Amino acid sequence: MSSPCDPEYAPAGDVGAALMMIDSRLKAVYDHKTQTDAEQQALTDQFAASLGPGGIDDMLDGTCTLIYMFMQWLRMAYEDHGKDVIECVVPNLVASMRMMPRSVRPEAIPTMAGLLIAAGTGLSPSLWRKQYGYWTKDELTPLEATTFLLAEHINRLTDDRDFATRLITEALSSADED
Repeated sequence: MSSPCDPEYAPAGDVGAALMMIDSRLKAVYDHKTQTDAEQQALTDQFAASLGPGGIDDMLDGTCTLIYMFMQWLRMAYEDHGKDVIECVVPNLVASMRMMPRSVRPEAIPTMAGLLIAAGTGLSPSLWRKQYGYWTKDELTPLEATTFLLAEHINRLTDDRDFATRLITEALSSADED
């Protein structure tokens, strides 16, 4: 039985822009860049403004596509070891988000956990979220943090700082070839 939250009904969005934002954050953390939160926010705001009308919605959908793709990769990796992706990933990411109260407000954590669970069970995070209304401003930073934490989790599992980015880049390249 098909679900209205099935990924086949979800827009992919601007996965490239979303990946660029996450890759930028990963590199800043890995390279110990000393940009302040204000400088980083100004760059993010400038980038968001450059996307034009509808660009933010496309990037939100692209970010949800990243979450879906990361969770599907993690699901396969954990299943190869007889483990459940939701059991192994969601509690760790929720605990990490709880330690980030300036970036992730406590009331956003259940929504982010829901996105992870939706993706981990094969549903579109974007369509799952849309059934509860439009994204709020207070959810945008937690959404980025969730995607960052997933990418970083994958990079730690593979002991490769670029694995998550490469995973998506290669998937996009193979999709373009088809």
